[in-house]
Amino acid sequence: MENASIARTALGTGPIEDVLMYLPDNPLKDPFQEAWNYMNDNYTKFQIATWGSLIVHEAMYFLACLPGFIFQFIPFMRRFKIQRDRPEEYNKQWKCFKLLMFNHFCIQFPLILGTYVFTEYFNIPYDWDNMPRWYVLAFQVFVCSVIEDTWHYFLHRALHDKRIYKHIHKVHHYYQSPFGMTAEYAHPAETMILGAGFFIGILLTCSHVVLLWAWVCVRLMETIDVHSGYDVPYLNVMHLIPFYGGAKFHDFHHYNFVGNYASTYTWWDKLLGTDSQYNEFCEKKEELEKKEN
Repeated sequence: MENASIARTALGTGPIEDVLMYLPDNPLKDPFQEAWNYMNDNYTKFQIATWGSLIVHEAMYFLACLPGFIFQFIPFMRRFKIQRDRPEEYNKQWKCFKLLMFNHFCIQFPLILGTYVFTEYFNIPYDWDNMPRWYVLAFQVFVCSVIEDTWHYFLHRALHDKRIYKHIHKVHHYYQSPFGMTAEYAHPAETMILGAGFFIGILLTCSHVVLLWAWVCVRLMETIDVHSGYDVPYLNVMHLIPFYGGAKFHDFHHYNFVGNYASTYTWWDKLLGTDSQYNEFCEKKEELEKKEN
């Protein structure tokens, strides 16, 4: 207990926990703890790291895609479609799903198989007692997102170089008007190149296997949201994140092919001026809407 107290002081978490004392208890904590302990008691580390990670990835991916998929059948939601003149088409969705399954199980699953090796080599704990507090986990996820966003910006921008674009990144741009499933529709080489940024933050910050799953969930929700093709105001909690680009920001990249290279945040595009065409587009759109009204 003394060592734990020293650690809390060193990390600066003591004052945070003092404030949290006055908040109501999390009603999901006990069920989550029971489920987590049950998983550890009934499955091996290899099963958790491998099959658990695969289930988390596939479940979160298609659950996050579901709202956008349903929107296409609801007339009211068409007003939130960003490129209204390009509706979803069944044959394109099926084409996307087929390549998606190839990437998930032939490219990404072999990488998932390395999760157990990673956790064993770096002695990453699985148990409940060593699980970081939620605010520590949230900070770790934020660090991972900043690192991935930086990696994505520069490597994504490089993939738009005319000498290599047609060989790799052109596959992803097959969909000029994206929908949720297109988030991971990509050439296998692109999956490896841009996907590498996902792992850098984990290598630097991972202190528990729960971070792997938390970061997977957040990253999938983000990338599927920006590819959804819909901008639904007030309901999208992702827009509470400062500097979050969102669907309109990335949808313009698919529409225009140039600019808005970052995956999550807008700061790199703003700092390096690669959002200039997007800003001009938004200004012209606002002027046109004012004239029409």
